[in-house]
Amino acid sequence: MVHGRSEPLFAWGNNMKIKWLAGPLVAFAAMTSMPVQAELVGASDATVIQQIMQGQGLSVELKSAKDSADYLESRHNGLKFLVLFMNCDDAKRNCKTMQFYMGFNDAKETSLEAINNWNKNKRFARAYRDDEGDPVLEMDLDLDFKGIPRENVGEAINTWKALMEAYQTHIHG
Repeated sequence: MVHGRSEPLFAWGNNMKIKWLAGPLVAFAAMTSMPVQAELVGASDATVIQQIMQGQGLSVELKSAKDSADYLESRHNGLKFLVLFMNCDDAKRNCKTMQFYMGFNDAKETSLEAINNWNKNKRFARAYRDDEGDPVLEMDLDLDFKGIPRENVGEAINTWKALMEAYQTHIHG
């Protein structure tokens, strides 16, 4: 008897064969039922990002640019924004990063203090004045190497949508 137990710690005999096989069988079942690796999404194909955005109910247009990679134009709750593909090869393909971008050309009076307060108190996206003096908001997403899971791209889009709305409130009150 061990520590108040009346049964032995190890059972020998016919039951031992079953117990001996149970461990490997459970391990094998766990390995074969492991989830499939998540689909990785990169920035080299704008249509994949377009499909993810459309899957979230956004209308998205694929646009071509003469001197840069293709980009996406979309709207969320009346706010127009772009998804730019950056850090591309010389052929403007095989991009490594993407950038969400929006600006307000009707808010030139926004103070630098208000823009600095945004940057001081918010994470994930940065605000500044563009060359025309418009307050803009940008958020980068690094998809280098083999990319990131599709679900993470979707969550980045959700984060961007929330930040756009918050920035609009911040700028326009």
